[in-house]
Amino acid sequence: MSNAKPAHQHEYERKQHREEMKHQVISFVMMIIFTFVAFGMVMFEVNSFFIIPTLILLAVVQVAFQLYYFMHMKNKGHDMPALMMYGGAAVALLTIITFTTLIWW
Repeated sequence: MSNAKPAHQHEYERKQHREEMKHQVISFVMMIIFTFVAFGMVMFEVNSFFIIPTLILLAVVQVAFQLYYFMHMKNKGHDMPALMMYGGAAVALLTIITFTTLIWW
């Protein structure tokens, strides 16, 4: 009994792996560009009312790239880890909002 896969299935898997690697390289390059943009904005002392939201947005996008492409959260079978991570992020955000509200008022 052989574990050999049919040729069409093998070719399909190679194509899938190639596509996944392409997405990972593109997201890696974009994260490097975002990092250079963030450093450039800080180095050239861009207006702080513009720089802070922009840095936060770039950070959120980089976290999304990390989760979906490098930690494979987009793949099947990662529903429970995704639920736990998003639940933890929601609790952390609510905690920050709560303490910020208590401190300001």
